[in-house]
Amino acid sequence: MDLTPSAKAQDLRGVLDGFMTSHVFPAEPVYAEQRAKLAAQGRDHDLPPVVEDLKHAARHLGLWNLFLPEGSGLSVLDYAGLAEVTGWSPEIAPEALNCAAPDTGNMEVLHIFGTDEQKERWLLPLLAGEIRSGFAMTEPDVASSDAMNIATSIVRDGDDYVINGRKWWTTGALDPRCQILILMGRTDPDAEPYRQQSMILVPMDTPGVSVVRDLTVFGYHDQHGHGELLFEQVRVPATNMLATEGDGFMIAQVRLGPGRVHHCMRAIGMAERALDLMIRRAGERVAFGKPIAAQGVFQDRIAESRMAIDQARLLVLQAAWLIDNKGIADAETRRQVAAIKVIAPRVACEVIDRAIQVHGGAGVSGDTPLAAMYASARTLRIADGPDDVHVRSVARSVLKPYRKP
Repeated sequence: MDLTPSAKAQDLRGVLDGFMTSHVFPAEPVYAEQRAKLAAQGRDHDLPPVVEDLKHAARHLGLWNLFLPEGSGLSVLDYAGLAEVTGWSPEIAPEALNCAAPDTGNMEVLHIFGTDEQKERWLLPLLAGEIRSGFAMTEPDVASSDAMNIATSIVRDGDDYVINGRKWWTTGALDPRCQILILMGRTDPDAEPYRQQSMILVPMDTPGVSVVRDLTVFGYHDQHGHGELLFEQVRVPATNMLATEGDGFMIAQVRLGPGRVHHCMRAIGMAERALDLMIRRAGERVAFGKPIAAQGVFQDRIAESRMAIDQARLLVLQAAWLIDNKGIADAETRRQVAAIKVIAPRVACEVIDRAIQVHGGAGVSGDTPLAAMYASARTLRIADGPDDVHVRSVARSVLKPYRKP
């Protein structure tokens, strides 16, 4: 197992590191200021103009759509290291490269399963960074940790499908640029369990689609919004179906494999920045007559953080290698993808928490990125399936060879 990135990926890493230093980090206070001004005008979910400037610069440097192997020429393993770098500035860096969720997963789905017409209408403007999209899967009225519970109905009616149901945590739905949703719902309640669900394209401006509210995360309003959506007699053409009826679970597995690598590497990037901030703070502050960095308890925290990040990174890179070499359907790949979804956010939460502790009151304020990063990392332990489900998946995989016939 060779975890060395390709020469192309290594070159891009150098360009991306420079872009983060020269463009992204200086843009962070500008982004915050512009967001505050837009919010004061009642435009909470409009994109601050500085991000469009970053997108233009990134595209000029060749840092565009790097997540999509067919377009970038990068493997999942290659892109993993680049995703980690963007995790140092999770609010703006991924979008600057047109590599932000949920668009990345949606573009992968459209690329693999979309018809020529669907690609022309939705994939091309997404790849160009002209529009945004949402992924409507989670529901408020059922335990979505078990996707078989999804109750939103998709019923065939002549040349159309009619959709009824309620979704929430549809990230991106409040952004004025969000034009298309990929919705997962039930097309055949009588089919075998993993063939009951389908995925279908629903334009945001379709009659019957309404935004109930924007959900906060630990009190934070995401710029793109996390929407609770209501679908009432929503009628879309039958040609909006992705693949065929009953393929919802299959599409979800294809979508979530590389996507979890992206999420986990960005979480590791957040942990790395938190560790960097922790070390700098510990060297600057004096308590009880000597720098905090000289206090044994803080040295332990720094060492534990360094070791945990390095272990988590290796596990995620191994999962990326498995996706590239064995495919997402392979049992070992599935187990490791489930494992990283538990380990990477957990490590990020632990490291960010230690960094907050070193910063004291400043750590829970808006003066550092730590509080927002913690909210993001903690949410990732629930998003795309809670830890409990992935731990269960790993346990079942490990126990399988020991089961008696």
